[in-house]
Amino acid sequence: MAVWVNNDTKVVVQGLTGSQGRYYGLLNRAYGTNVVAGTNPAKAGTDVEGVPIFASVKEAVEVAGANTAFVIVPAKVAKAAVMEAAEAGIPFIVCVTEHIPAKDQLSMYLELKQNYPHTRLLGPNCAGIISPGMANIGFTPSHVAMPGHVGVISRSGTLAYQALFELSQANIGQSTCIGIGGDPVPGTSFIDALEALQNDPDTHAIVMIGEIGGTAEEEAADYIKHHVTKPVVSYIAGVNAPEGKRMGHAGAIVSGNKGTAKGKMEALTNAGVRVAQNPTEIGGLVQQALADLNA
Repeated sequence: MAVWVNNDTKVVVQGLTGSQGRYYGLLNRAYGTNVVAGTNPAKAGTDVEGVPIFASVKEAVEVAGANTAFVIVPAKVAKAAVMEAAEAGIPFIVCVTEHIPAKDQLSMYLELKQNYPHTRLLGPNCAGIISPGMANIGFTPSHVAMPGHVGVISRSGTLAYQALFELSQANIGQSTCIGIGGDPVPGTSFIDALEALQNDPDTHAIVMIGEIGGTAEEEAADYIKHHVTKPVVSYIAGVNAPEGKRMGHAGAIVSGNKGTAKGKMEALTNAGVRVAQNPTEIGGLVQQALADLNA
């Protein structure tokens, strides 16, 4: 099993006719992801290397059976693309687009929650999601991943890739790697992903990668303490970040004593999480956690 994407996933790529959409859509297809359609009203009836282009997501659902949307379009039209997918009945939407205005992110989140409560949005500004050996949607380099039983959740795409690499180097496979993104209003939170991996029988342990800024990691620590029975290993980026300095992501900013790496690490440690001091420790800590689990 896996979380949210698997062998039954059928992807419509919104943006497949653009350069980035074409590159990553076809790269995902080459991995084995079932990319069944693209959309572009001006190019309906054409194809991109055999992938049919439809005028709308609704048509891609009705004709090609799409059940997942990969949104890789410019920021100014990203909200409209996400809402089009939701209106078409797509239950899972992956939006990798960055630089979406905060007001668009908030209104998109609220509209989905109110009008399409059964639609899950991953992102925006995320690396995407991979269930190794089954499906890859987004930017994750598939060669660093291998099938197995450890779930990974990360705000940072680059650190997710390193976590996958560290695990694979230790011969520890992964069930699903979920990039939730680093923007202030993510469609899917740490808690959402933790709940899904906790409920996945094929996931035996969890790696959670956070960063400075906001309180999402502290909230996740409280959730882990009360609801997660599987071992969790965590790494928090930004230990040496200066106060008030934004570090890459829009949500990665420390204000006063809130959102610090130290505070997040303490909260996670108090919740029973094994906390790595640097990313290279992730593989070893997961090995220890799995050994203790099987002892």
